[in-house]
Amino acid sequence: MDSSLAAIAALAAFCILALVLAGCTGPGEPGPSTPMETPPPLEIVSPSTTIPAIPGSEPTVVDANNRFALDLYTRLADDPAHRNDNLFFSPFSISSALAITYEGARGTTAEEIRSVFHFPENQSVMGSGFAEVIAGMNSKTKAYTLRTANALWAEETYPFLAEYTSAAEHYYSAKTNNLDFVHAPEDSRVTINRWVEEQTEERIKNLLQPGSINPATRLVITNAIYFKGTWVKQFDEEKTTDADFQIGTGSTVRVPMMQRTDEDARYGYAETDTLQILSMPYESGDGKDLSMLVLLPKDGGLARVEHSLNTSMLSSLQDSLRTRRVMVYFPKFVMETKYSLPAVLSAMGMPTAFTWSADFSGMDGTRNLYIDDVVHQAFVEVNEEGTEAAAATGVTMQLTSLRVDEPPVPVFRADHPFIFLIREDETGNILFIGRVTNPVQ
Repeated sequence: MDSSLAAIAALAAFCILALVLAGCTGPGEPGPSTPMETPPPLEIVSPSTTIPAIPGSEPTVVDANNRFALDLYTRLADDPAHRNDNLFFSPFSISSALAITYEGARGTTAEEIRSVFHFPENQSVMGSGFAEVIAGMNSKTKAYTLRTANALWAEETYPFLAEYTSAAEHYYSAKTNNLDFVHAPEDSRVTINRWVEEQTEERIKNLLQPGSINPATRLVITNAIYFKGTWVKQFDEEKTTDADFQIGTGSTVRVPMMQRTDEDARYGYAETDTLQILSMPYESGDGKDLSMLVLLPKDGGLARVEHSLNTSMLSSLQDSLRTRRVMVYFPKFVMETKYSLPAVLSAMGMPTAFTWSADFSGMDGTRNLYIDDVVHQAFVEVNEEGTEAAAATGVTMQLTSLRVDEPPVPVFRADHPFIFLIREDETGNILFIGRVTNPVQ
């Protein structure tokens, strides 16, 4: 399909767990001068029995994903390294990959991961929840394409526990594929990259960079999500004109501004004293209703909105939407992002997973594994016909790693920084989230 068409598209998450020799240097800790003794096998205890209960009702998988989405968004938005930058990522992709990782975590490592990702305490509730969401995303409709896939790529000589690989396949449809990381790491990297490209319609290429797979790699966990669709209210390409967009630094840039101002321009709309909210739906047919929710500050500043973002706020805004005519001006944009997340996730509350103190004994019966890196790469294009988006996450682990009279028609002119989310309307599950500070950055 031509990239100028507004389809919505692809998110791929790609998680690598590279597991390193006990003698290798662990992140954040000095390497030993003499070989480390391999710890004795630990008793395999389910995370649900080692993690204290969270006060209140058990969160659902969708609740957990949305809370993590907004937590991570806030962290990235506040990071000086991303000041005034566009942001875009798939929380569902990252959550899915880390959920499979969490299945093998125990003790403090499991507790910290669950806390950061807000996973349900009960492991069966969590697994069944992910299985249900995955099945729903993979249900077919002619109106759009939405699918997600998981896979495990294991070093062919390494003995992973059958309980772990079975849980990954049962709850996450992640089948185990054996590769020769020891003798053919580069060929293995190419094989995994090819899978990612196929799952994302080639929108995410070369996710794993040369050297990211090495003889110490023991496991790679991949998740991919792909969505392709069109607006219910498409924009007329002939009416798209160049217009000023106020970027985060206070200056302006010229951008192609789409517009829909006719009598049929009816959208879910709401506003507060400081914010305009617009919901632009995608064609759904007999499938799930999907839409892009846009949060546009009236004063042009995002910080105040970003610092108040939470699931209760989003739910309240969603409930306040009313269908009405809106004069919409919205920029076309293409965005590509890439993040290395270990420091961010550690700061959010899961540092142990990235050190030699990590406990992933649920994977292999030992404490020889830790997470080496978490990389997330994403792409999104918005145009007159719809949206195309793709993303990939890599987690590497190493061995010890209705129409009524209406008030005046509002004008929704997105000519300054805004936040946008692509999500399932019924469940509110956030598939993508980002901000646009400069459409031509």
